[in-house]
Amino acid sequence: MPLQFHRSVRDMEIWSATSEGFSFVISFGSPRGPGFHGRAGYLASWRPLHKNQAAIKIGGSPFQTLEEAEGACSDMAGHLAPR
Repeated sequence: MPLQFHRSVRDMEIWSATSEGFSFVISFGSPRGPGFHGRAGYLASWRPLHKNQAAIKIGGSPFQTLEEAEGACSDMAGHLAPR
């Protein structure tokens, strides 16, 4: 099942989705301006949904587009899904 991302915070560029017991989050960062600071782009991460564990950054982050970040999250969800 494809991940269905939705905007999580009204005034910030943060999207989230869940699948198979995992949470995926994409946030937009930039060196300046409102929101998260850091390298410009879309940072994708995941973590187990029902464990108190820090998020793990998805390799390749930050991505240049939201679509690339969504694709990376979908690929990771495929690797994490039970077989």
